[in-house]
Amino acid sequence: MNNKTYDCTEGLEDGSDPCSCQDCSKACGPKPVPPPLPPPWTIFGVDAMTVIMWIFYMAFLTLRCSLLGPNALRILFSSWGSFCVRHPFLVILACLMLVAVSSGGLVYMHITTDPVELWSAPTSQARQEKDYFDSHFGPFFRTVQLIITTPLNKTFMYSPYFGGSDVPFGAILDKDILHQVLDLQLDIERLVATYEGQKITLKDICLAPLAPYNDNCTILSILNYFQNSHAVLDHISGDQFFVYADFHSHFLYCVSAPASLNDTTLLHDPCLGTFGGPVFPWLALGGYDETNYNNATALVITFPINNYLNDSVRLEKALAWEKEFINFMKNFKNPNLTIAFSAERSVEDEIDRESNSDISTIVISYVIMFIYISLALGHIQSFSRVMVDSKISLGIAGILIVLSSVAASLGIFSYAGVPLTLIVIEVIPFLVLAVGVDNIFIIVQTYQRDERMPQEELHQQIGRILGDVAPSMFLSSCSETVAFFLGALSNMPAVRTFSLFAGLAIFIDFLLQISCFVSLLGLDARRQEENRLDIICCVKLPEGQTTKTDGFLFRFFKKIYAPFILKEWVRPIIVSTSLTHCQSCTADSYVLDYFKNMSKYLHTGPPVYFVVEEGLNYSSPDGQNVVCGGVGCNNNSLVQQVYEASLISNYTTIAVIPSSWLDDYFDWVKPQSTCCRYYNTTGAFCNASGKFLPSVNVGKQRPVGEDFMRFLPMFLSDNPNAKCGKGGHAAYSAAVDLYSNNTEIGATYFMTYHTILKESPDFINALKNARILADSISQSLDHKVFAYSVFYVFYEQYLSIVYDTALNLGLSLAAIFVVTTVLLGFELWSAVIVSITIAMIVINMFGVMWLWDISLNAVSLVNLVMSCGISVEFCSHIVRAFSVSLKKNRVERAEEALAHMGSSVFSGITLTKFGGILILALSKSQIFQVFYFRMYLAIVLLGATHGLIFLPVLLSYIGNDCSTTSRLSGTMNNELFVSGDCECECQLLL
Repeated sequence: MNNKTYDCTEGLEDGSDPCSCQDCSKACGPKPVPPPLPPPWTIFGVDAMTVIMWIFYMAFLTLRCSLLGPNALRILFSSWGSFCVRHPFLVILACLMLVAVSSGGLVYMHITTDPVELWSAPTSQARQEKDYFDSHFGPFFRTVQLIITTPLNKTFMYSPYFGGSDVPFGAILDKDILHQVLDLQLDIERLVATYEGQKITLKDICLAPLAPYNDNCTILSILNYFQNSHAVLDHISGDQFFVYADFHSHFLYCVSAPASLNDTTLLHDPCLGTFGGPVFPWLALGGYDETNYNNATALVITFPINNYLNDSVRLEKALAWEKEFINFMKNFKNPNLTIAFSAERSVEDEIDRESNSDISTIVISYVIMFIYISLALGHIQSFSRVMVDSKISLGIAGILIVLSSVAASLGIFSYAGVPLTLIVIEVIPFLVLAVGVDNIFIIVQTYQRDERMPQEELHQQIGRILGDVAPSMFLSSCSETVAFFLGALSNMPAVRTFSLFAGLAIFIDFLLQISCFVSLLGLDARRQEENRLDIICCVKLPEGQTTKTDGFLFRFFKKIYAPFILKEWVRPIIVSTSLTHCQSCTADSYVLDYFKNMSKYLHTGPPVYFVVEEGLNYSSPDGQNVVCGGVGCNNNSLVQQVYEASLISNYTTIAVIPSSWLDDYFDWVKPQSTCCRYYNTTGAFCNASGKFLPSVNVGKQRPVGEDFMRFLPMFLSDNPNAKCGKGGHAAYSAAVDLYSNNTEIGATYFMTYHTILKESPDFINALKNARILADSISQSLDHKVFAYSVFYVFYEQYLSIVYDTALNLGLSLAAIFVVTTVLLGFELWSAVIVSITIAMIVINMFGVMWLWDISLNAVSLVNLVMSCGISVEFCSHIVRAFSVSLKKNRVERAEEALAHMGSSVFSGITLTKFGGILILALSKSQIFQVFYFRMYLAIVLLGATHGLIFLPVLLSYIGNDCSTTSRLSGTMNNELFVSGDCECECQLLL
């Protein structure tokens, strides 16, 4: 025993290199240190955003203290309104034909439910990398998983016979419990589903890496340490006095050597799973501390199922079996086991189930809004004229017009082949109803308050009224349409699709309202003048004298509300409070139980693949050294860099050393191995489980050139067994893309795992750091390498969500500003005021999201873009009414605008939506509760408070000095005209 020994950092006399860093810690450089966190942004030691918001606040207060659409549109809309009333049936027929032709596209409607299609654009980096991975290696497998705990609260001690400290075992590792879990696992394996008359079992769809030699399904379970057998679990070695080895000793051995084919206890049982691969303990156990797997409090059983890229029949078979599994688990009961479970289809199933369970809630919400609209439109003069003065039929017609505009928009884009999403179907009716109902109330209530002038006919009166109100409707609708169409520039498919459909629906709704609805209003007005009953228009009441009075809400706004908030002492309080508020703003599902348990018990996150694109020459030493991790490999090779990243897993989220097909191939092919053998006479490969034959002799060097490609296919087809545990069929058959008749290597991957990821920031951080690591590897290899994990396509949106949000909201505000400027006769200051108010609403929406714990994602971004559109309705009508008012000063003009338009906005959009939104609070779905009820409620309340409280006060301080009407008045003979009601002398030479 006097042989010379060598340190692992020393080379051997035969020229062999020292050990690699992964095998010899002395050969490693200093342990990598995570970069320091960026320091917080401060100004004078105070959070920078707080300082900036206070500066803006004080600047706005200082400005407040220092400051104690045009005639052509009016004429155009007046003429058009008169035409619609004079030819109602022609206009209505034309509108019906337009809606019918447009809605015909619904025949070609296609609804996208694939989450990948919703959240990831085809041109995005994650989507392109996913498509690359799927096309070269096949789609990522589907997952069926159980997390099993026990209500039993006991710990038992195991005393090894051959000495050593006692080992405590958790209750979940009690042998009786393990037998019960094994019964459950075997029952799941025996499940039979039916698809189109065919019986589908787990073996028909499961991942079996050694098929056809071994058709056992991959089951990641510690019971595979016992070959999924009750008999092996009960296997003991001992005599009548002592037990030398049993399941305890075998378990302790297997968690340290899960790929072992023969444990070193007296049992000599294998640890390798029946499917031919190892079961790593961090994948099959949960709730332990560090590497003390014996303290585990949960068992994790995973059934990987094949996924199919372009085979819908086989995919449907997998879905059918998963459905059978879910039904089985919902009915499974065992008092000793507490089980959380999930299948690949579970999330989509539960979304559908919750959405379907909330259909009644949604229907009730819309019914309440419909009933309110139908009843609130009428202006009842007396009890005897209830059925004459009511506007039920007109209200229903208005609602049908809104729904028709939605159907027309969906149909037109369906003609173009644009797929719908659930967001479009759920959100756009709400949006268009908010905009459309507001306009309906403005038209009808303006008509109800108006007195017909002498010698004026009905069509002239309605035309004149439309000339008064349609410009503001046109202003708001154009602003919203342009804003939404600009929102379609987003890279997020869900946001882009919503913006397209919403913009077109709002524009069509405006066209139908100024044509079809105006014609219906004329017909209804004639009915009312003839004392005919609403709905039953053939019944006529006797002629009687009627007195026209203002409605209660209009009187309240005119006599009480508007004068109060515009009092001298109230206005500064409102402005200061609004600005301060703006600054300060800066469950019944098994799947929910599963996610809670996953976050609590799992110790390893999802797999991550470092994909080396085709083109790298693995047959050359240089090509091998930049990838491999063993002796002679580069210190900055792919495997080495991923290994170093795993040393600081708290920062990088890379959990373990990657599995390297290249290093295992070198071990498999070396002469000392009993793996690589072939028949001398024929050259055919001989599996190591067969007869021993002369081994392949490639010397002490790695195979290169033709030898490398000659033996690689043998390695990838060799099954691991007792004589050769390095066979690559199970682990790497899908990791190497061979082509050109197995003479060239295309793309390859090296797989590792992320650390456990619990919250959205964890997933985002994992994606960012994996990409940083892949970029570093690409630079070292001078070859393209990217990181891929199944969740990247869903979380990539968060890498750019702030930019997308700023872009979409910025474009929306810019569009609103430009359109408002043009349609208000280039009143830049009025457009600025509208934009400022809407920006304040959006800022407050962010505050509500923070207070209510609503995350910023594609769904909430859609709602934020929608809040911009709806906010226009709260602001533009009042600003235009202020602009055209002929009162003598800002305060009086603001009061008049609020009195006349405020009541319509309040009754038309605020009350309509408020009643419907409150019903959404009864929703069982978390999606509806968080992203619809909470955000919709915030949109309406913030819009109403800013549009009906803050905006009139702001106009009274900094609104334009005189009205647009004054500045556009004049005569055709070049005379100067000055309105007598305006204190400033605004003149226009015509």
